[in-house]
Amino acid sequence: MLVAAILCLCAAVATAASGIWSLRRRPSTDFVQQVLRALAPTQLAAAAMLAVGGAVALAARESTQSQLAAVILGVCVLGAIGTVAAGCWQNAKVVTLQNARQAAAKSTGGCGSACGSCTLTCGS
Repeated sequence: MLVAAILCLCAAVATAASGIWSLRRRPSTDFVQQVLRALAPTQLAAAAMLAVGGAVALAARESTQSQLAAVILGVCVLGAIGTVAAGCWQNAKVVTLQNARQAAAKSTGGCGSACGSCTLTCGS
């Protein structure tokens, strides 16, 4: 249980460091950088989950507590993985839609001035 707790705490520190690093960078027009920056709050939430799981696993010393700690640790790890996966999916969708709107607003060659027949999502 000690090894799992230490690994979980190290993963929490690495995830939090990655989230803080993404937040400290300037906002960019690059698609990949926008997705990474939008994922930072999700990474911080996952780091908190991993830290709680690691702390509970470290606190469990007796055999009766170790089973409960293992369950809590597993739930925290799965929750952190699920949170990051859902955050990646949602942030990629949002940034993709924003970039499509910006590209549609900038380009007039795709539909010309016939907005009634245009299939682009430019917001107008």
